[in-house]
Amino acid sequence: MNRLQRALDLHKPSVVVLELGANDGLRGLPLNTVADNLSAMVQTIKQRKARVLLVGLQLPPNYGPQYTRGFRDMFTQLAKRHDIALVPFMLDKVALDERFMQPDGLHPNVQGQPLMLDTIWPYLEPLLQR
Repeated sequence: MNRLQRALDLHKPSVVVLELGANDGLRGLPLNTVADNLSAMVQTIKQRKARVLLVGLQLPPNYGPQYTRGFRDMFTQLAKRHDIALVPFMLDKVALDERFMQPDGLHPNVQGQPLMLDTIWPYLEPLLQR
């Protein structure tokens, strides 16, 4: 959180794209802990009068249906609670196509990057035009 506050103070952005939580989910942290951390970041950003684009993620199914569903839904709930824009799933166009993923199956490769931009841009562009 200190790094976020320092970056906000230094750069004074009008829009912040917040994409965090995947590593917490992959570590199996309690969802309320992850949500509380993201919520605190959103509040900090909004206190600095910046608009927030929250970027949602999904976990692989091997974490069980209850945890993966809760993780996915957490982003929607946070966006509604804080009245912020949400990209539901950043890897929507790449996650299930091995041509666009690194061998670990979790991270996009260079070919997947333009597809991620195609997913995020419709949500980001309106925030940049305000």
